[in-house]
Amino acid sequence: MNTDGTHVAGKVIVITGAGGGFGRLVAQMGAKLGARIVAADVNAEGLDETVASITDEGGTAVGVTADVTSKADCDRVAAAAVEQFGSIDVLVNNAGIMPLAFFADHEQAWEAWDRAIDINFKGVVHGIASVYDQMVEQGRGHIINISSIYGNHGVAGSGVYSATKAAVGVLSDALRVESQGKIKVTTVRPTGVPATGLGLTVVNYEATVGITGQNTERFGQKLGDWLGGNLGEGADPDDVRYWTLDPTELAEQIIAVIDTPWGVTISDITVRATGEDYVL
Repeated sequence: MNTDGTHVAGKVIVITGAGGGFGRLVAQMGAKLGARIVAADVNAEGLDETVASITDEGGTAVGVTADVTSKADCDRVAAAAVEQFGSIDVLVNNAGIMPLAFFADHEQAWEAWDRAIDINFKGVVHGIASVYDQMVEQGRGHIINISSIYGNHGVAGSGVYSATKAAVGVLSDALRVESQGKIKVTTVRPTGVPATGLGLTVVNYEATVGITGQNTERFGQKLGDWLGGNLGEGADPDDVRYWTLDPTELAEQIIAVIDTPWGVTISDITVRATGEDYVL
Protein backbone atom coordinates (compact mmCIF):
# COMPACT_ATOMS: atom_id res chain seq x y z
CA MET A 1 0.00 0.00 0.00
CA ASN A 2 1.30 3.44 -0.94
CA THR A 3 1.76 5.70 2.08
CA ASP A 4 3.72 8.66 0.73
CA GLY A 5 0.72 10.81 -0.17
CA THR A 6 1.16 10.43 -3.93
CA HIS A 7 -2.49 9.47 -4.43
CA VAL A 8 -3.80 11.97 -1.88
CA ALA A 9 -2.27 15.19 -3.18
CA GLY A 10 -4.71 17.26 -5.19
CA LYS A 11 -7.78 15.22 -4.32
CA VAL A 12 -10.93 16.95 -3.13
CA ILE A 13 -11.99 15.19 0.08
CA VAL A 14 -15.36 15.86 1.70
CA ILE A 15 -15.53 14.81 5.36
CA THR A 16 -18.65 14.88 7.51
CA GLY A 17 -18.33 15.23 11.26
CA ALA A 18 -15.11 17.17 10.68
CA GLY A 19 -15.69 19.69 13.44
CA GLY A 20 -13.64 17.66 15.91
CA GLY A 21 -12.35 14.24 16.91
CA PHE A 22 -11.58 11.67 14.27
CA GLY A 23 -13.04 13.71 11.39
CA ARG A 24 -10.78 16.64 12.19
CA LEU A 25 -7.73 14.38 12.27
CA VAL A 26 -8.51 12.91 8.85
CA ALA A 27 -9.02 16.42 7.45
CA GLN A 28 -5.72 17.65 8.87
CA MET A 29 -3.75 14.63 7.68
CA GLY A 30 -5.24 14.80 4.20
CA ALA A 31 -4.47 18.49 3.92
CA LYS A 32 -0.85 17.95 4.96
CA LEU A 33 -0.51 15.55 2.05
CA GLY A 34 -1.87 18.13 -0.38
CA ALA A 35 -5.57 17.29 -0.47
CA ARG A 36 -8.19 20.01 -0.71
CA ILE A 37 -10.59 19.56 2.18
CA VAL A 38 -14.30 20.30 2.40
CA ALA A 39 -15.14 19.95 6.09
CA ALA A 40 -18.78 19.59 7.12
CA ASP A 41 -20.26 19.57 10.60
CA VAL A 42 -23.33 20.75 12.48
CA ASN A 43 -20.98 22.41 15.01
CA ALA A 44 -20.04 25.71 13.37
CA GLU A 45 -17.50 26.65 16.03
CA GLY A 46 -15.70 23.33 15.83
CA LEU A 47 -15.79 23.52 12.06
CA ASP A 48 -14.11 26.92 12.08
CA GLU A 49 -11.39 25.53 14.33
CA THR A 50 -10.79 22.62 11.97
CA VAL A 51 -10.52 24.86 8.92
CA ALA A 52 -8.24 27.31 10.73
CA SER A 53 -5.95 24.50 11.90
CA ILE A 54 -5.45 23.56 8.24
CA THR A 55 -5.21 26.95 6.58
CA ASP A 56 -2.89 28.30 9.29
CA GLU A 57 -0.46 25.56 8.27
CA GLY A 58 -0.70 26.46 4.59
CA GLY A 59 -3.26 23.82 3.68
CA THR A 60 -6.46 24.19 1.67
CA ALA A 61 -9.83 23.78 3.36
CA VAL A 62 -13.32 25.21 3.42
CA GLY A 63 -16.03 24.58 5.97
CA VAL A 64 -19.74 24.09 5.39
CA THR A 65 -22.07 24.02 8.37
CA ALA A 66 -24.43 21.12 7.73
CA ASP A 67 -26.57 18.51 9.47
CA VAL A 68 -26.27 15.14 7.73
CA THR A 69 -29.84 14.28 8.76
CA SER A 70 -30.90 16.86 6.16
CA LYS A 71 -30.61 15.75 2.53
CA ALA A 72 -30.68 19.40 1.49
CA ASP A 73 -27.70 20.16 3.73
CA CYS A 74 -25.71 17.27 2.25
CA ASP A 75 -26.54 18.46 -1.26
CA ARG A 76 -25.32 21.91 -0.26
CA VAL A 77 -21.99 20.48 0.95
CA ALA A 78 -21.50 18.64 -2.33
CA ALA A 79 -22.39 21.76 -4.33
CA ALA A 80 -19.88 23.81 -2.32
CA ALA A 81 -17.14 21.29 -3.06
CA VAL A 82 -17.79 21.44 -6.80
CA GLU A 83 -18.09 25.22 -6.76
CA GLN A 84 -14.83 25.67 -4.84
CA PHE A 85 -12.70 22.93 -6.38
CA GLY A 86 -14.49 21.58 -9.44
CA SER A 87 -14.88 17.96 -8.31
CA ILE A 88 -15.47 15.55 -5.45
CA ASP A 89 -12.90 12.79 -5.35
CA VAL A 90 -13.52 11.31 -1.91
CA LEU A 91 -16.41 11.38 0.55
CA VAL A 92 -15.77 10.23 4.11
CA ASN A 93 -19.13 9.58 5.79
CA ASN A 94 -17.81 10.01 9.31
CA ALA A 95 -20.54 11.80 11.31
CA GLY A 96 -21.99 9.53 13.97
CA ILE A 97 -23.09 9.06 17.58
CA MET A 98 -23.01 6.00 19.89
CA PRO A 99 -26.01 5.95 22.26
CA LEU A 100 -25.32 2.62 23.94
CA ALA A 101 -28.19 1.58 26.19
CA PHE A 102 -30.16 -1.51 27.11
CA PHE A 103 -33.73 -1.89 25.87
CA ALA A 104 -34.78 -1.48 29.50
CA ASP A 105 -33.39 2.06 29.24
CA HIS A 106 -35.85 2.98 26.47
CA GLU A 107 -37.45 5.87 28.35
CA GLN A 108 -34.07 7.57 28.69
CA ALA A 109 -32.66 6.41 25.37
CA TRP A 110 -35.37 6.66 22.72
CA GLU A 111 -34.57 10.20 21.60
CA ALA A 112 -30.86 9.37 21.28
CA TRP A 113 -31.75 6.18 19.41
CA ASP A 114 -33.89 8.14 16.94
CA ARG A 115 -31.05 10.57 16.47
CA ALA A 116 -28.60 7.71 15.89
CA ILE A 117 -30.79 6.24 13.16
CA ASP A 118 -30.99 9.66 11.51
CA ILE A 119 -27.25 10.41 11.74
CA ASN A 120 -25.57 7.01 11.52
CA PHE A 121 -27.69 5.54 8.75
CA LYS A 122 -29.81 8.16 7.04
CA GLY A 123 -26.86 10.55 7.13
CA VAL A 124 -24.76 8.05 5.18
CA VAL A 125 -27.56 7.55 2.65
CA HIS A 126 -27.80 11.31 2.23
CA GLY A 127 -24.06 11.63 1.81
CA ILE A 128 -23.90 8.96 -0.87
CA ALA A 129 -26.82 10.44 -2.77
CA SER A 130 -25.32 13.93 -2.65
CA VAL A 131 -22.06 12.93 -4.38
CA TYR A 132 -23.10 9.96 -6.54
CA ASP A 133 -24.06 11.80 -9.74
CA GLN A 134 -20.99 14.05 -9.58
CA MET A 135 -18.64 11.09 -9.14
CA VAL A 136 -20.23 9.13 -11.98
CA GLU A 137 -20.07 12.18 -14.24
CA GLN A 138 -16.38 12.64 -13.36
CA GLY A 139 -15.73 9.01 -14.20
CA ARG A 140 -14.39 8.14 -10.76
CA GLY A 141 -14.81 8.70 -7.04
CA HIS A 142 -14.27 7.08 -3.65
CA ILE A 143 -16.85 6.76 -0.86
CA ILE A 144 -15.64 5.74 2.60
CA ASN A 145 -18.35 4.77 5.07
CA ILE A 146 -17.54 4.52 8.77
CA SER A 147 -19.21 1.49 10.31
CA SER A 148 -18.02 -0.16 13.56
CA ILE A 149 -17.07 -3.50 15.04
CA TYR A 150 -20.40 -3.10 16.85
CA GLY A 151 -21.97 -3.71 13.44
CA ASN A 152 -20.44 -7.20 13.31
CA HIS A 153 -22.93 -8.73 15.77
CA GLY A 154 -25.96 -7.83 17.82
CA VAL A 155 -24.99 -7.78 21.50
CA ALA A 156 -26.52 -6.63 24.77
CA GLY A 157 -26.40 -2.89 25.28
CA SER A 158 -25.99 -1.80 21.68
CA GLY A 159 -29.06 -3.01 19.81
CA VAL A 160 -29.89 0.24 18.04
CA TYR A 161 -26.30 1.40 17.57
CA SER A 162 -25.22 -2.01 16.24
CA ALA A 163 -28.19 -2.04 13.86
CA THR A 164 -27.24 1.35 12.39
CA LYS A 165 -23.65 0.26 11.84
CA ALA A 166 -24.64 -3.12 10.38
CA ALA A 167 -26.90 -1.20 8.00
CA VAL A 168 -23.95 0.93 6.91
CA GLY A 169 -22.05 -2.25 6.05
CA VAL A 170 -24.90 -3.64 3.96
CA LEU A 171 -25.40 -0.28 2.29
CA SER A 172 -21.71 -0.16 1.37
CA ASP A 173 -21.85 -3.67 -0.09
CA ALA A 174 -24.84 -2.76 -2.27
CA LEU A 175 -23.18 0.46 -3.41
CA ARG A 176 -20.01 -1.44 -4.28
CA VAL A 177 -21.95 -3.85 -6.51
CA GLU A 178 -23.82 -1.04 -8.27
CA SER A 179 -20.83 1.24 -8.76
CA GLN A 180 -18.12 -1.25 -9.67
CA GLY A 181 -15.79 0.32 -12.17
CA LYS A 182 -17.21 3.78 -11.37
CA ILE A 183 -16.81 4.49 -7.67
CA LYS A 184 -14.48 2.93 -5.11
CA VAL A 185 -16.24 1.93 -1.88
CA THR A 186 -14.56 1.29 1.47
CA THR A 187 -16.21 0.18 4.70
CA VAL A 188 -14.29 1.03 7.86
CA ARG A 189 -15.08 -0.81 11.09
CA PRO A 190 -13.21 0.99 13.88
CA THR A 191 -12.55 -0.78 17.11
CA GLY A 192 -13.08 1.06 20.39
CA VAL A 193 -11.07 4.28 20.44
CA PRO A 194 -11.91 6.07 23.72
CA ALA A 195 -10.23 9.37 22.93
CA THR A 196 -12.41 10.20 19.89
CA GLY A 197 -15.12 11.66 22.14
CA LEU A 198 -17.73 9.24 20.80
CA GLY A 199 -18.16 7.87 24.30
CA LEU A 200 -19.74 11.16 25.33
CA THR A 201 -22.89 10.09 23.46
CA VAL A 202 -23.33 6.86 25.46
CA VAL A 203 -26.61 6.76 27.40
CA ASN A 204 -25.75 3.98 29.87
CA TYR A 205 -22.08 3.20 30.35
CA GLU A 206 -22.91 -0.25 31.73
CA ALA A 207 -24.05 -1.08 28.19
CA THR A 208 -20.41 -1.34 27.07
CA VAL A 209 -20.55 -4.91 28.43
CA GLY A 210 -21.56 -6.18 25.00
CA ILE A 211 -18.29 -5.20 23.38
CA THR A 212 -16.05 -6.39 26.22
CA GLY A 213 -17.83 -9.59 27.28
CA GLN A 214 -15.75 -11.73 29.62
CA ASN A 215 -13.12 -9.00 29.68
CA THR A 216 -15.43 -6.35 31.17
CA GLU A 217 -13.83 -6.24 34.62
CA ARG A 218 -10.29 -6.07 33.24
CA PHE A 219 -11.32 -3.45 30.69
CA GLY A 220 -12.92 -1.34 33.41
CA GLN A 221 -9.71 -1.39 35.42
CA LYS A 222 -7.63 -0.43 32.40
CA LEU A 223 -10.05 2.33 31.44
CA GLY A 224 -9.92 3.74 34.95
CA ASP A 225 -6.13 3.80 34.77
CA TRP A 226 -6.30 5.43 31.33
CA LEU A 227 -8.63 8.14 32.59
CA GLY A 228 -6.11 8.74 35.36
CA GLY A 229 -3.35 9.20 32.79
CA ASN A 230 -1.74 5.78 33.15
CA LEU A 231 -1.89 3.20 30.34
CA GLY A 232 0.28 0.77 32.27
CA GLU A 233 2.01 -2.06 30.45
CA GLY A 234 -0.05 -1.45 27.33
CA ALA A 235 1.05 2.13 26.76
CA ASP A 236 3.57 1.48 23.98
CA PRO A 237 2.18 0.87 20.45
CA ASP A 238 5.30 -1.17 19.73
CA ASP A 239 4.31 -3.53 22.56
CA VAL A 240 1.98 -6.41 21.64
CA ARG A 241 0.08 -5.68 24.86
CA TYR A 242 -0.96 -2.23 23.55
CA TRP A 243 -4.66 -2.14 24.40
CA THR A 244 -6.24 1.12 23.19
CA LEU A 245 -5.73 2.87 19.88
CA ASP A 246 -4.99 6.55 19.67
CA PRO A 247 -7.37 8.28 17.21
CA THR A 248 -4.36 9.34 15.16
CA GLU A 249 -3.51 5.72 14.44
CA LEU A 250 -6.98 5.07 13.07
CA ALA A 251 -6.98 8.26 11.02
CA GLU A 252 -3.65 7.26 9.47
CA GLN A 253 -5.23 4.08 8.16
CA ILE A 254 -8.07 6.03 6.52
CA ILE A 255 -5.50 8.19 4.77
CA ALA A 256 -3.66 5.04 3.68
CA VAL A 257 -6.90 3.73 2.15
CA ILE A 258 -7.26 6.98 0.19
CA ASP A 259 -3.58 6.82 -0.80
CA THR A 260 -4.08 4.09 -3.40
CA PRO A 261 -4.34 4.18 -7.20
CA TRP A 262 -7.79 4.66 -8.67
CA GLY A 263 -7.72 1.09 -9.90
CA VAL A 264 -7.14 -0.37 -6.44
CA THR A 265 -9.77 -0.48 -3.68
CA ILE A 266 -9.30 -1.45 -0.06
CA SER A 267 -12.92 -2.52 0.35
CA ASP A 268 -13.01 -3.34 4.08
CA ILE A 269 -10.75 -2.40 6.95
CA THR A 270 -10.78 -3.03 10.69
CA VAL A 271 -8.02 -1.49 12.79
CA ARG A 272 -7.42 -2.93 16.27
CA ALA A 273 -5.03 -2.57 19.15
CA THR A 274 -3.32 -5.95 19.47
CA GLY A 275 -3.93 -6.23 23.21
CA GLU A 276 -7.46 -4.83 23.27
CA ASP A 277 -10.27 -6.37 25.35
CA TYR A 278 -13.04 -6.10 22.74
CA VAL A 279 -14.60 -9.41 21.73
CA LEU A 280 -16.57 -8.47 18.57
